[in-house]
Amino acid sequence: MELGLTAKQALVTGSTAGIGFATVRSLLREGAQVTLNGRTQARVDA
Repeated sequence: MELGLTAKQALVTGSTAGIGFATVRSLLREGAQVTLNGRTQARVDA
């Protein structure tokens, strides 16, 4: 499904696991630029 997110920016909090992680993956597939965060740097880097 094309959502028209190419070159759009998204901020997803709680994005290193669970629903937040799935949301990040979906947004990236649609072409969005995603900023994510996590409790530790290691989780963000994974």
